[in-house]
This record gives sequence, C-alpha cells and structure tokens, in this order.
Amino acid sequence: MTTNTLPLPTERRRRNPIAERRWANFKANRRGFWSLWMFLVLFTVTLFAEFVANDKPFLVVYDGAFYTPIFKAYPETQFGGTFATEADYRDPVVAKLIVDKGWMIWPAIRYSHVTVAWDLPVPAPSPPGAIHWLGTDDQARDVVARLIYGFRISVLFGFALTVVSAVVGVTAGAVQGYFGGWVDLLFQRFIEVWGAMPTLFLLIILASVVQPNFWWLLGITLLFSWIGFVSVVRAEFLKVRNFDYVRAARALGASNATIMFRHILPNAVVATTTFMPFVLAGSVTTLTSLDFLGIGLPPGSASLGELLAQGKANLQAPWLGLTGFFVIAVMLSLLTFIGEAVRDAFDPRKTFR
Repeated sequence: MTTNTLPLPTERRRRNPIAERRWANFKANRRGFWSLWMFLVLFTVTLFAEFVANDKPFLVVYDGAFYTPIFKAYPETQFGGTFATEADYRDPVVAKLIVDKGWMIWPAIRYSHVTVAWDLPVPAPSPPGAIHWLGTDDQARDVVARLIYGFRISVLFGFALTVVSAVVGVTAGAVQGYFGGWVDLLFQRFIEVWGAMPTLFLLIILASVVQPNFWWLLGITLLFSWIGFVSVVRAEFLKVRNFDYVRAARALGASNATIMFRHILPNAVVATTTFMPFVLAGSVTTLTSLDFLGIGLPPGSASLGELLAQGKANLQAPWLGLTGFFVIAVMLSLLTFIGEAVRDAFDPRKTFR
C-alpha cells in the first residue's frame, strides 16, 4: 500500500525557527526596534541629499523643453542668458528668464552644503530663521544642508570602515584560532605591538604630509580598526577547532579554507554581528573627532566635526555647537540602542529556550 504525501509549501520548507526567534527577540526590545526604523528613515533621507537640499532645481521646463540640472550642467545661454558658464538658478535674473517661458521644481531646501548665502540680513553666522531653519555658519552656508550632507558622509564612512574591518579582522582571527601554535603566538605579539601605536599622532603626522580625503582616512583608520574583531573570532575558533564535526570534515579530506569558512565561521558570525553596531558608532565618532581637530576631510566638506569646531570658534552663535552636539548624540544613541537589540536577538539564552 502506497501513501501519497503532498509536498509542503515553499514558505514552510524554508522556515527557519532560529531566525524567527531572533527577529522576535529583536522586536521585543522596543527601544532598539524603533531606533532601527528612525535610523533607516534618517539615513534614507540623507542618502538622497541632492534631492532634499540643493541650489539647483529638480526639473526645469523652458520653452517646452525639459532639463534636469541636478544631473547635468546647463549654460546660462540655454535659458536666454548672457554667459556661457553654468547657470545660477538662484540668481533672480536667471530665474526670471526661466519663469517667463516655463517653470522650475525646487528641493525643500534651496541650498547645498557649499552654497553661500549672499543675501543675509546680518553678518554670518546668522541665527535661525524662516529661510535658514538652523541658521548659517561663519561662511554663510546653510546649517541644515550641511547637516544632511554631513550625516550621510559620516554614516557611509562608518559603514565602509565597519564592513572592511570586519572582513580583515574575522580573517585574521580565523587564521589565528584555527592553526594555533606559533601562528597564533606570532599574530598575538604583532597585534600587541600594532595596537599600542598612537593612532592619533600618526594621523596628525601623515596629515601634514598628505592632503586627507575620504579614502585616505578610510585606509589609515582601517590599519587599526580591525583589531577589535580578532579576539572575538579567535576565541571561537580556538574552542571549536577540535570538535568532532571539524575532525570529521578534516578526515573526509576537506581543505583548511573550507573547514574554516564553511564549518567554523558560522559559529563566530553571531559574536561578530553583535559587535558590529558598536564598531559603527565608534567609526562615526572617529571621523567626527578627526574633523573637529582639522585633520579629517578636506576643507569645505560637509562634516559634523567641522560644525562642532565652528561652534567652538563662534561662541556668540550657540546654535552651531548645540546643533552639532544634538545630531551626533541622537545618531550615536540610535546606533547604541540598535546594537543592544542585536545583542539580545543573538543571545543564545533567549534564542534557544
């Protein structure tokens, strides 16, 4: 007698109860759950900063033709002007030429992070008002626009540094923990010497030789940021390398790379993932500190640390320092709360009950 069994639906076959329990634990931490959504909203808005704060309109319709100044530069002569240079759409003369034969759609904030407001009623830095919601800095640039661009570059720098540091640190820790012996001993002595080097002094010395930029700072900080991941992964590999399933894989002829990254590494991913939000917060703080000291991004770049430095240099304009402080405090608080929720989600005492 044969029995016909119906196949389970695809959703049920792919169901992962451990992942579901971890997601439930993450959502149970309400503070971390809502912090994640708030951070995603802020990051998404700043990710499209050119469409939120810009001194160029989204769309220009002139004499029946469509133009997109955000993506392409158009000369002033294209709109009936005199000069062959790129059109200044905030110039009343150019704006009148366009409006006479068409219309424009502007972003919510008509200033970019480098736009200088020449029509301020008071000398810069000007206080908050209807046009400049958080005022202007000492170079007459809109603070809200610089906050949006500075938030984006800080988070992108933190993400890039965290991901690359995790890859390098996990690889180094895996090699140390799996092989042990002299390999582990030599690596540990190297990490002790390398980690004791004064990072800030090295950055100051190198900044006097090379003009810092985003990728230069990322490479320099990467030289030291990967060390934090090594100890976590190394301890996991030292514990697991002599387990029965590892010995069985080695007896079946599996290569060392296969055993390390296919059989042992998934056990270390939990600790690494829990550690990453806090590394992200530290990476943002590192860039902010370097910009505050004047050895970070090139002059004129949108930076939260540069805004704090302006607040320190212009005590008569307290909105500069207070704005930078509250933005950084909110960003780091959200990242810390998210990290706590991730730690609860991957806690084995809550996942396996």
